[in-house]
Amino acid sequence: MNVLAPGHRRLRIGDAWRDATSGATFEVEDPATGKTIAEVADAGAADGLAALDAASEALPGWSATPPRRRSELLTATYRSLTERSEEVARLITLEMGKPLAEARAEVAYGAEFFRWFAEEAVRVEGRYNTAPNGGYRILTVPKPVGPCVFVTPWNFPLAMGARKIAPALAAGCTTITKPAAQTPLTMLLLARIMEEAGVPPGVVNVVTTKRAGEVVSALLADTRTRKLSFTGSTEVGRVLLRQAAGNVLRTSMELGGNAALIVCADADLDVAVDGAMVAKMRNIGESCIAANRIYVEEPVREEFTARFAERMGALSMGHGLDDGVNVGPLIDGDSVTKIDDLVADAVGRGARVLVGSGRPDGPGHFYPPTVLVDVPEDARMLRTEIFGPVAPILSFTTDDEVMAKANDTEYGLVAYVFTRGLQRALRFAEGLDTGMLGINRGLISDPSAPFGGVKQSGIGKEGSHEGIGEYLDLTYAAIDLP
Repeated sequence: MNVLAPGHRRLRIGDAWRDATSGATFEVEDPATGKTIAEVADAGAADGLAALDAASEALPGWSATPPRRRSELLTATYRSLTERSEEVARLITLEMGKPLAEARAEVAYGAEFFRWFAEEAVRVEGRYNTAPNGGYRILTVPKPVGPCVFVTPWNFPLAMGARKIAPALAAGCTTITKPAAQTPLTMLLLARIMEEAGVPPGVVNVVTTKRAGEVVSALLADTRTRKLSFTGSTEVGRVLLRQAAGNVLRTSMELGGNAALIVCADADLDVAVDGAMVAKMRNIGESCIAANRIYVEEPVREEFTARFAERMGALSMGHGLDDGVNVGPLIDGDSVTKIDDLVADAVGRGARVLVGSGRPDGPGHFYPPTVLVDVPEDARMLRTEIFGPVAPILSFTTDDEVMAKANDTEYGLVAYVFTRGLQRALRFAEGLDTGMLGINRGLISDPSAPFGGVKQSGIGKEGSHEGIGEYLDLTYAAIDLP
């Protein structure tokens, strides 16, 4: 299948692949070269509403489909993604930039959501019990919430869609996905794979657009939409929550992060350095769960910093499809400018650069792995999501001190702690204001675990048994038994 052929760049609405109503298109570029690799249909509000028409029409039939059949279709999608892993991974690298090895890992991760929720589809349960006073019976019946609108980001163009679509379909919902304009091709390929797997028309709709505000606003204003799930920045999440309030929509919001990674003096430094490299550099640092601030206890600060900086400096930067590349390009020029400005701000306030030579010349949106020390507390990079391969290292002397600093943020998505002390780890687990915590581990994402944050990092959970509940309403019936 040539996923860059014109027939694979249209909107997926109902049983058809079609152009935007206006005929408009937009360009998708390879961030490693800046060259256009495809033109994709640029939907408007009318196209979004046509997708909602299709999702609404398909809902009765899909919600009535036996759970076992829904499970089988999700399993078929899992198998197809696994069999076509290389094809999907190369497309991810081409439009997003991550190294091919990481793209392969994303395909495996994304496919697992279909396998996990294929298993959950047949385990949706209500309950029947006697009321406490014995006078009647209580029956609870879970039901699909209805048509769902998904707004997905560019950094994991397959996995973030899979994490939403799989539980929605398992629950009996129909879907409209608006992928990021930078990376629409992967979601279009997923829709094609699901169509070939036998998922009925109208259940999975994909609307690509550069006019996200126009399209999403129209969808959220329509009373047929009953659920919004968004992964992206807290700033955009606030806007969408205000719009969702108009029709009191169910919402799942996976928003920004400012993860602290804490290395204690009693940590195994081999484990800590390995974990910090994963937590910082997975996906080129373009991840909401990337380590944003690294705090190292003073007795091991010098050794950890030297070892971590050496590892960062040894990474190879280049096109993600080339052999031996560890670090691909950032998604666009604005991302490079933002990170370069954050580094300049920190250096201007007294920070020192140990590794990293600044923005390179040449084509593509590259920024080298960078390590800074002596970063002052007022540096902007400590307050915002860096979203790139830059690691500020700071020191601490007491657990109370570092927990206070780690919690001093509006975000609460994830944190990481490296220590060999069980009691110490438990104190951090209870004291850190975060939805997720990696203990002696830099990779925490797993389809079987509840992913989500607290504070302004989000609402709801994705993945795990809890994830399917985000797509179910509950009807309670009181049954009199005279």
